[in-house]
Amino acid sequence: MISNVFSGVPDLFLEELFQSLVKTPHVRVERIISRGHTTPPGEWYDQEQNEWVLLIKGAAKVRFENDLIEMKPGDFIDIPAHQRHRVEWTTPDEATIWLAVFYE
Repeated sequence: MISNVFSGVPDLFLEELFQSLVKTPHVRVERIISRGHTTPPGEWYDQEQNEWVLLIKGAAKVRFENDLIEMKPGDFIDIPAHQRHRVEWTTPDEATIWLAVFYE
């Protein structure tokens, strides 16, 4: 069955959207759709698994404890397990689409 990461993207949505595309005991692939969404103030992601993230549409700023990374389409980062990070900014006037691969 064929699918497309750009299909089914709503024009308006209140909360960031997470869709599992592939899930096995050792890897999970998610499509994440943001539109001006950020990590809530004072909160950090601190995950059990490594996370490889590819930005495919829009733009974003991701903060690590001592660094701020600006991302554009085609940029990717590999985040080791338990590396605290947060989303500081995503494009407010269009969908930002990410692919996130969680792995051990």
